[in-house]
Amino acid sequence: MRISLSFRLIAAAGALGLALQANADSFVSSASSAGSASSGSISDSLNGSSNSSGGDKRKVADGEYRIIQIAATPDRADRTRVTMQANDPQQRVVLDLPQVTFDKQRLAVGDAMYAQNRAYGIEFGRGDTHQPFYLVLADEWYGELASRPVSL
Repeated sequence: MRISLSFRLIAAAGALGLALQANADSFVSSASSAGSASSGSISDSLNGSSNSSGGDKRKVADGEYRIIQIAATPDRADRTRVTMQANDPQQRVVLDLPQVTFDKQRLAVGDAMYAQNRAYGIEFGRGDTHQPFYLVLADEWYGELASRPVSL
């Protein structure tokens, strides 16, 4: 009787372990998909941005922007290029968004956007709702947060 009970407990623990492994794989896959649609690295998402100081081409000033152009991202079928301009014509941001994110936001020329610098990158959101929808992570943060397989 004692051996039978121990065997049952071991079998139940094994089954539970397999179930947890399957759920963990599914969770990691879902988290990876969600993350890739809502964030990117500076080197992958910002192209040719400019500012009045003539410094770093990927530096973005906090504030309100207006979408002035939408186009396909060259050599990237899965991305859409959104060009935004602040009140100062010298402050222009060129943001390459994943197509999924662009489609979900239904962005159009003339829409208001905002940029907000954070310690870990730059938050972009709609000007009408001030809800962030895309995070451009600093390259060092992006590398640290990259998806990696997890095993239990």
